[in-house]
Amino acid sequence: MRAGTKFFIGASIITLGVTMLIVQGVKQTGVYFLTPTELVERTKTDATFYDYGIKVGAKVVPGSVRRNPKAQQIDFRVSDGKNEFPVSYHGIVPDTFTDANDIEVIVEGKLGHDGVFRATEVLAKCGSRYEAEFKKGKRA
Repeated sequence: MRAGTKFFIGASIITLGVTMLIVQGVKQTGVYFLTPTELVERTKTDATFYDYGIKVGAKVVPGSVRRNPKAQQIDFRVSDGKNEFPVSYHGIVPDTFTDANDIEVIVEGKLGHDGVFRATEVLAKCGSRYEAEFKKGKRA
């Protein structure tokens, strides 16, 4: 066998191996990003979305936040205006996660068959906190 042919076969095997590793890595770390409505629709048509790692972006329902500081447990409801469901998180939430209205969150975790989303990570954004303050018609 010629040296060029051996090189081509070796390069092909290495390229195939690296491609397979990349595909497996993306499958393991890739996460769906859905709204509550999309998640409800997906779980109605495909039961495999239960207990599957996903991210959900929504707003916290005002007045739904329940904290248990001793157990570092926080329970709240999220909604996109059409559908809502409860979220349970064990851990410390970001400082921007307050009891104020209009808290936008991204929760990562799994939706259980009982309808409770068990979050492994909570990211909070409060847009009003980061806007510049207006004074007498001018930005401060």
